Amino acid sequence: MKRLFISLAGLLIFTNFSISQAVDEWNGQQATVNTITTAVPFLNIGPDATSGGMGELGAATEPDPNSQHWNPAKYPFIKKKMGFAVSYSPWLRNLVNDINLAYLSGFYKIDDISAISASLKFFSLGDITFTDINGAETGTYRPNEFSIDAGYSRKFSQKLSGAVTARFIYSNLTQGQTVSGQSTKPGTSIAADIAMYYSNDVNVNWLEASTFSFGGVISNIGAKISYSNDDTQKDFIPTNFRIGPSWLMEIDEYNSFRFSIDINKLLVPTPPIYERDSTGQPVVDETGEQIILKGKDPDVSVVQGMIQSWYDAPGGFSEEMKEFIWIVGAEYWYDKQFGIRAGYFHESKMKGGRQFFTVGAGLRYNVFGLDFSYLIPTEQQNPLQNTLRFTLTFNFDNMNNKNE
Repeated sequence: MKRLFISLAGLLIFTNFSISQAVDEWNGQQATVNTITTAVPFLNIGPDATSGGMGELGAATEPDPNSQHWNPAKYPFIKKKMGFAVSYSPWLRNLVNDINLAYLSGFYKIDDISAISASLKFFSLGDITFTDINGAETGTYRPNEFSIDAGYSRKFSQKLSGAVTARFIYSNLTQGQTVSGQSTKPGTSIAADIAMYYSNDVNVNWLEASTFSFGGVISNIGAKISYSNDDTQKDFIPTNFRIGPSWLMEIDEYNSFRFSIDINKLLVPTPPIYERDSTGQPVVDETGEQIILKGKDPDVSVVQGMIQSWYDAPGGFSEEMKEFIWIVGAEYWYDKQFGIRAGYFHESKMKGGRQFFTVGAGLRYNVFGLDFSYLIPTEQQNPLQNTLRFTLTFNFDNMNNKNE
């Protein structure tokens, strides 16, 4: 049997950093970390340094070219006619030195109330050497995944907008290798996002200007993905619910602050707890299926899985609440040219344990904008430790004004 341990880790490690364990008791059975796993988790990795500096949030932050990932409904509120951004991040450098995430996104405003947008996300898992059962090398490959999407957004009023996005997903983890006598293939899927965004100016006496924003997105609503030629095993893609407010406070002509909150939840089934006998072996029914002790059957349709994800945790309401990820972030700008950012990302240890601080900075100068962010985990030996992100933005409006 070919060893694909690194490729399989590519499916799991990016969302399930189980640094420590959370323990709960269900009917006398001890349950350890109960993370939710999906295929192509790279889809939910925050790709840009702008939001990355604020804890990886973006439901209602300032519209920019990277809004395609966070909330495409923000585009009609952007003040520029068109623009694009390029982002790059060396990923999991504490583990390996050749995994990378690249992101290209852009938008074009058709008129004052509508815009079109697109993005490409490319994730490279580096060089992986495949071996057979005897340990002999059978080849070196470079597994990769990517998604490409296009969106349309439109204002419904001066304060409210909506957007839809269509996405194609490609995941080539095994390079066609045969595993346990079964041939494999690249996984493909088609998905969609739906989003809304609300923005309203608020009068505050001690501020020169103030804007309250609120955004909500359900992303990656799409078909399950399979890596086997007979399609016997299909996995959910990471359908995600994101919602949150943001408050921009302009102190005076030069100084402004923004405070934001995001709440996230995966809309895929939670793994159940299966019944076991006195020897610890799974108990099966007459059809050979394992008997579920707590929770719901995860082998359901995509739509059923989205609905079921709100109430299927084996530990009941208390565990369901642990599936919410919350993020807080802040941003300061001086003269809209130099900015600093900070944020905090919190995921329950029972659901993966990703808990970290982020810091970042941004610089705007005529045509170009440059941003970077740095991740600081709350615990040592975290795979995400020392994660850096870099983003370069290009403002066509400023270029046109400069040439006039």
